[in-house]
This record gives sequence, C-alpha cells and structure tokens, in this order.
Amino acid sequence: MPLAIYVLGLMIFSMTTSEFMVAGMMPSLSQDFGVSIAAIGYLISAYAAGMIIGGPLLTVGLLKVPRKKAFIALAFVFFVGQTLGALAPNYELMVAARVITGIASSACFGVSIAIALSLVGPESSGRAASTVLGGLMVATAIGLPAAMLFDQFFGWRASFWAVDALVLFSGILSQLLIPPSPSVEATSIRNEFSAFRSRHLWAAYFTSMLIIGATFAAFSYFSPILTEVAGFGPQVIPLLLGIYGGATIIGNIITGRLADRYMMPILTTGLIMLAFALIIFGVFADYRVIAVIAVIVIGLAGVPMNPAMVTRVTRSSNAGPLVNTIHVSIINFGIVVGSSIGGFAIDKGFGLASPLWIGAILAVLGLISLLPYLPKARRTEVQIRNNKQTCS
Repeated sequence: MPLAIYVLGLMIFSMTTSEFMVAGMMPSLSQDFGVSIAAIGYLISAYAAGMIIGGPLLTVGLLKVPRKKAFIALAFVFFVGQTLGALAPNYELMVAARVITGIASSACFGVSIAIALSLVGPESSGRAASTVLGGLMVATAIGLPAAMLFDQFFGWRASFWAVDALVLFSGILSQLLIPPSPSVEATSIRNEFSAFRSRHLWAAYFTSMLIIGATFAAFSYFSPILTEVAGFGPQVIPLLLGIYGGATIIGNIITGRLADRYMMPILTTGLIMLAFALIIFGVFADYRVIAVIAVIVIGLAGVPMNPAMVTRVTRSSNAGPLVNTIHVSIINFGIVVGSSIGGFAIDKGFGLASPLWIGAILAVLGLISLLPYLPKARRTEVQIRNNKQTCS
C-alpha cells in the first residue's frame, strides 16, 4: 500500500476518536456544562446527524474540486469544529461544534476512500479500503480509551486538543504525501448522480445498513448488559471494550486482505457468525465466559465486514466520493437504527439483553438480502482470482 493510504487512515482514526470519545467522558461534560447525561448523549446524535445529512451535501459542493484539495479543505473544517469544541464555554456551542465535525467527517470518509481507491488497482481496492477504515477500528481499541485517560488526568478539553493536534499532523502529512489529483473535469456531477439509478447499489447500501445496525444494536448496550446481566464489575468494562476493539482490528486485517477476491463469502460468513454470536449471547448472557467469547466474535465479524461492504458498493457503481459518502451516511443510519430499536426494546420491558435479539434479527435479514446476489458474485470473484493468477 502507498504510504499516503496510511496517512488517510490516520486522519480517519483522528476523526473517529472525536466521534466516540464523548461517550467516554459524559460525567465530565455534564458537570462542566451543567446539563444532564441525556443531554450529553445528544452530542453523539448531533455528530451522527451531521454525518448523515450534511456530509453528502458538502460532498456534492466539492465534486468539482480536486480530491486532494477537497480532503485538505475538509480536514481544515473538521479542525475548526474540533477547536470550537475544545474552547466551547457552553453546551450550545458544543452542539454546534459536533454538527460541524460530523459534517466534515462524513464527507472526509467518502473522499478518503475515493483517493485510496485511485492510488491502487481494482484488484487491491478491498485492501486499500481496509487500510483507510482501519483507522476506525483502531479508534475503538486505542483512541477511545486514550481520550478517557486524558479526561481523567488532564480534563476533557485536553482530549479535544489532542485530537486537534492529530488532525493537524495528519493534514500536514497529507499535503506532503498524497499525490496531486486528476483534473477537475474528470469528475462529472451528472455521472456521480447517475450511479444512484442502480438498484444493485441500493441493495448493497441496504445490506451495509443491516450489518452495522445488527452490530451496534448490541455494541451500544454492551456496558449495561455486561454489568447488569453478565455480572462484571464496572472497572472491567473498559478492558472488555478494549478486547472488542482489538478483535475488530484483527478482523479488519483479515477481511482487508481477502475482500477483493472473496467479497461475498466474507459478507455471508460474517453475517452467519454475527447472527450466531448474538443468539448465543442472548441465550447465555448471564454466563461470563460465553459473554466474553460472544463479544470477541461480534468484534471479529461485525464492523470488520466494512472492506467487503466498500468493495461491493464500488463494484455496483463507481469509486466516486459521493457514492462513498452516501455509503458512510447509510452506515451511520444503521447505527441509529440498531441502537434506537435496541433502546426501544429495553424501554418496552423486554430486558437488557433484548438488543442482542434485535441485532440477531437484523443480521438474519442482512443474510437474506444477499441471497439474490450470491450466484453472480461467485462468478465475478472466480474471474478476479483467475485474472490475478494470470497476471502473476
């Protein structure tokens, strides 16, 4: 992989750490701004809303801008939003900061993937996407715990400034290492929008939404499930979440190397593993050993399907920034769907373990959504492997 792709991954790591870290410093933010924990939870929703709605709109506005310049511009907008958050004297300005960073992050995801795919051949697109999206996995395993430590020892503003420094560093490296983008004329707004006429693209989007929805229906409620149902002490939860994050990194490394040749087997096997783990977790949630094993399997099989999801989307349409940004928005919508339905099930009295069953249902639906595409995908992947062997 070109070094520039790892720099793109570093930027994604920085932005995803910013997205997740509010969840780890809710008490500090609540006390400082004088609002409830629930109000701090809305800061996460504000970020997600910016990603879902604002990201695609900003991407459309940047379609005529060379991708490298668009990437640097988005990094700057994110830097401004993150700085506003670090300096925010009140809750209202923090909400504005989260919306700004969410919009910039969503568009930057799409542009980053588009740049990465333009730097490698079609046979390496899955691995390139895996490297960029690896920043997301590492943010779960390392970025979130590190932000929590900064909050505990130096205050929550120090966590915001640390992300700011990472974004600035990533932006400087990007300016130096990402090669100049092709001429602006190569990007046609009409061509970008024409891709959305494909029902196969929307089918790929729908499956991605179900995969992430299934994963986050469970992940969003890991803490109460592991403490109240499995019986772990609160002090153990950061370790278990770190184990989950480590599993996502390992899974991403594996799927990233295989996604180009085995896209559909990764999606089908991953969904089967995910559904099975969620069902077993739901049945035996009060057994600690089984709970830990289930958390690891969910980490290995859920979010790490991302490289295969990206590969399927690009094969269904194109590798343009708008297609990828809409994909990011769909994925974030899946997070909202999974966590919301899981919370609704708890509120209706189905128990703390009910989100696990919601996740299992979504995973099974994701598997069903793949069935019409299995024969064609199998033929395509056999052809890709044969072409690769011929080139070798």
